[in-house]
Amino acid sequence: MNTKDHDAPRIRIIDGLNCARLDRAQFEKTLTGGIAAFNLTATRPDTTVNGTLESLSDLMHIVEAEADIVTIVRSVADIDRAEAHGKLGIILGTQDSSFLDHDPNLLRVYKTLGMRIFQPVYNSQNRFGCGALVKPDTGLTDAGREWVSLMNQLGLLIDLSHCGYATAQDVMAASKHPVIFSHSNARALVDSPRNIPDDLARRAAETGGTVGVTMWPPLLNIKNRPTLDDFADHIGHYLNLVGEDHVAFGGDLSEGTKTLEDWLALYGPEAIWPEVTGILGAWYTYESRATPGFETMADAQNLVHALSRRGHPDRVIEKVMRTNLLRVYRTVWGE
Repeated sequence: MNTKDHDAPRIRIIDGLNCARLDRAQFEKTLTGGIAAFNLTATRPDTTVNGTLESLSDLMHIVEAEADIVTIVRSVADIDRAEAHGKLGIILGTQDSSFLDHDPNLLRVYKTLGMRIFQPVYNSQNRFGCGALVKPDTGLTDAGREWVSLMNQLGLLIDLSHCGYATAQDVMAASKHPVIFSHSNARALVDSPRNIPDDLARRAAETGGTVGVTMWPPLLNIKNRPTLDDFADHIGHYLNLVGEDHVAFGGDLSEGTKTLEDWLALYGPEAIWPEVTGILGAWYTYESRATPGFETMADAQNLVHALSRRGHPDRVIEKVMRTNLLRVYRTVWGE
């Protein structure tokens, strides 16, 4: 991607969830798109302690090799410094805490390693609670309450995007700090079990947190391949529902990570989450796995333009695409 093909970014975006390839070419695309920092899924769901350490080791090696354009950030001050030096900031996060099943106190170790954002559970069930696809959702467990308490104590940010609704409600009731849904669209607009109902969005806002609109196509539209208008629809819904201080962006673009064979194994005729992708129209294929207008991180400013076309003022767009998440990060991390 040639940076000359893109205008200077209008807004330096904070991406609340990113799963893209980790190499120099991808970092350059992301910088071209005007991304200041993103929450990286640094460890895979349903992994082990050894698996997380291997993933973190691999990531640190890559970042060290490309240290002139990318850095791991542990605070909002770090994000500011990275921006000042023209570097992409990587926030270390995970979408599943199952690797902590046997000892939540390992959170102390992972904080020392630089991790800052954790989801308690992915789509299934673990010792802490139930994921979005578990029926019935029996809510947060005693171990889960211990996990929440320790997350608060350590100043780590809780993300509820893949939680079941009852588990999410229980976490928000137990947490003394703001929580986020980093990449969960409005179920009022798209009836997917991975999207969230309005009451959960309101409750997240009441904690001081945010709800993040994602660009993953199955959560933007079911009948038809989504467009940037669908993204703007979800943003508009949340703005009307919870206000401009509590809406954010979480792209979830896994650019450069899946071959056709990989994609078919996850989302093909025998999809691992048929409740989510099995309900889609025939439009959902490998070739249409990303939303037009945001098929590469280099085009992230198209999202800013889409919101501008809807008449949202720059002040609101900057909150949604940047400053709301920075506020939450600073509140929870304390720096």
